[in-house]
Amino acid sequence: MCKWVLLVHGDSDGVCSGALAYHYYTFVNGCNVKVYFTHPAGLANDLLEFTSNGDNVFIADIALCEKSIEVIRDILKERSKYGSVVYIDHHPAPLGLHPMDLSGEIIHDTCCSASELAYKYFHERELGDEYSRITLFGAIGDYLDNTEWVNRVLNDWDKRHVFFEAGLLIQALESSRREYDFKRRIVKYLAHNNLPSNDSELVLRAIIQSHRDEELRLWVRKNVIKKYKFLSLVVNPPGSLGRAATYARVYGFSPVGIAYEIRNDIVVMSLRGNGSVDLNMVLRKLCKKINCSGGGHPNAAGARVEIGKLDIFFELLDKIIEDYSRNKFSYCKNN
Repeated sequence: MCKWVLLVHGDSDGVCSGALAYHYYTFVNGCNVKVYFTHPAGLANDLLEFTSNGDNVFIADIALCEKSIEVIRDILKERSKYGSVVYIDHHPAPLGLHPMDLSGEIIHDTCCSASELAYKYFHERELGDEYSRITLFGAIGDYLDNTEWVNRVLNDWDKRHVFFEAGLLIQALESSRREYDFKRRIVKYLAHNNLPSNDSELVLRAIIQSHRDEELRLWVRKNVIKKYKFLSLVVNPPGSLGRAATYARVYGFSPVGIAYEIRNDIVVMSLRGNGSVDLNMVLRKLCKKINCSGGGHPNAAGARVEIGKLDIFFELLDKIIEDYSRNKFSYCKNN
């Protein structure tokens, strides 16, 4: 029996991409499928730990990190000698190596969500039309619900119902964070084209998360730190880093909000911008200078920094944003 290993992101876009792949490889192709959750900084290690030569490997919604790109390239080159490799992603390309240069089938486009790219890939290979609904959940979760494809396909469903179901899924997954067994169950549940509202545990988690989000908002409003000119910070927020970063930007009246938590000697952070600076490009360039991991989307990105480099990281980031403002956003073009 053929074997596929799925490595996907743990948010709604990654989970929905994984559900589409799980359905196709399990129920259409009759393969044995295992699901693991990863992130840009951990992809290289997870490829080594969870895949081996002879496995078919599917990766979705995982940006490529400059710090480990060479290792990832070598692993995928080796895996592709003995099995299939499919990589689907929508994040901006890393500096120095384009995803299309990797081994295997590479589907890379910043046009839309990873779920939309995955659906189109599998739909050409006999995935049913009704799985467009699962795809919409992923697109909505990544704020990529205004593409031409999404606008057209939403006409095939009741838009209000789709957004309701997507909201439940998004909230439930946010409440779970690193509870990978639950997320793995949801991938398999969605692979049957089931609705989030029909899963009682998922609904309960979503309701609890909504209450936590309101508590988080009020906490950030009281605890936001305006230590830098262009950055507003919150430390160890009691909830989602991404949402805390958004509230930090709003309540700190800054172009960029940052929420971070300390895990041993590593600081894990989310950044949210107002559109005045390309966070993805800034972080990729900055992390090459101080040897950290960072990137994502222009207005929503993440980084992992050694705790000893945190002060210089914030100082350089604040200076870069100041240069953007002074030079009409010419930093990335000139460096």
